[in-house]
Amino acid sequence: MYPKITMLMDLSGIKLVVTDMDGTLLNSNHEVSERFFELYHALRGRGIEFVAASGRQYNSIIAKLLPIKDQIYIIAENGGLAMYGSQEIVSTPLDVVTKNSILKKFQYTTKMYPVLCARNSAYVTSTSPEFLSVLEEYYTEFEVVDDLFHFEGEVMKIAVYHFDSSEKYIYPIVEQFENELKVKISGQHWVDISHQNAHKGFALDKIQEKLGISSKETLVFGDYNNDLEMLALSDYSYAMANSHPNVLKAAKYHTLSNNDFGVEKILEELLLSVT
Repeated sequence: MYPKITMLMDLSGIKLVVTDMDGTLLNSNHEVSERFFELYHALRGRGIEFVAASGRQYNSIIAKLLPIKDQIYIIAENGGLAMYGSQEIVSTPLDVVTKNSILKKFQYTTKMYPVLCARNSAYVTSTSPEFLSVLEEYYTEFEVVDDLFHFEGEVMKIAVYHFDSSEKYIYPIVEQFENELKVKISGQHWVDISHQNAHKGFALDKIQEKLGISSKETLVFGDYNNDLEMLALSDYSYAMANSHPNVLKAAKYHTLSNNDFGVEKILEELLLSVT
């Protein structure tokens, strides 16, 4: 049986809160609750730092957290890029040869949609209205281009989308890269492929080091496989009730689902502990 929270915990030593976005802080409509912003300001007033960590691009995360964007750390593209305001904390791009090797795997496939995730924008070749509608939720900045192979800019990761199941259809195609790269099933429909060090745990470790904050002082929320490395860096790791089985197993505790304000519930307990 996975551990459950049945009583208020003593979270008085927490100095850093880290949360995934989709499936965790965001509800099924991809919204952040007003209650979260209230709790954030109360906790910030008590000196607690906040990190938003997501497979989303940087601009997309900012769009969701616009009122507090200059006060928080952002881990974007599954850890390929981490920022604090205009200050770069981590940048771990793919090299061109590796990028093209990955793209070749999807050159002649159908129903799979690769997305080239660059620093400031994303690039796709598909003109499918259905896919582009999905893309708009996760990428506020993107372009449809004729070719991805000749893109010469900095690439943080390649994300691939399937309308049915990323684990069933995409993962078997890229599993072979796992010895050299970070391959993550990051959602029901997405698989992300990036540099070996481009993961949320690597970026969070750099932020913890910068702030002088330990795992005993860090609280982390997650729901999918791309959260596993950062959950391991916290003594207070929480899986959402809607989490992937791997996350439910790995996390030390779990909370309510993203639609039932699971993050807010624990932040309320945290606020009681530090008041």
